Amino acid sequence: MQIAKNSVVTIEYEMFDTDNNLLDKSEEAIAYLHGGYDGIFPLVEEALHGKSVGDTIDVLMTSDDAFGDPEEELVRIEPLDVFPTDIEVGMMFEADDPETGDVLLFRVTDIADGKAVVDANHPLAGMAIRFKAKITDVRAATADEVAHGHAHGEHGHHH
Repeated sequence: MQIAKNSVVTIEYEMFDTDNNLLDKSEEAIAYLHGGYDGIFPLVEEALHGKSVGDTIDVLMTSDDAFGDPEEELVRIEPLDVFPTDIEVGMMFEADDPETGDVLLFRVTDIADGKAVVDANHPLAGMAIRFKAKITDVRAATADEVAHGHAHGEHGHHH
C-alpha cells in the first residue's frame, strides 16, 4: 500500500544536525495520520507521500521547516527565589503564558547573580535538521482517526 491522504503511517526516524551529529531517534516506531493533519513536519510528509513499507527518506530542513527560529520573548530572566533550591541548568519547568494561557515548558539555560535564565523555545529551534526515516507500516485510517485528525493505537486507544 502506498502512502496517501488518510493513511496511518508508521516510521522509525533519526534526526541529525548539519555536522551529522545524532540529535534524536525513535526508541520505538511512531505513527501519524498522513494528509495535512500536522502530525509530522510538512516537508517530511511530502517526502513520504507515495512511498511504501520498507522505503526510506532523507530530508534536509531549514529551521523554518523544522522547529522554527528562536523567539526572544520565550527567553526570560527570573529571580532564583521563585525556583526550588536545587535548581540546575537543564532542569525543566512548566509556566503559563500570560498572553495565551498556554502552558509552556521552560528549560533552565543559565544561573548567575541570583537569577536563572529560562527558555521555552524548542531546544532545536534555529537549527537545520536532517530527518531520515524508514517506513515500517502503512494502513488505511479508520473513520474515527480521520474525524479526530490523528492516529489511534491498537484497539482505538490514543498513543
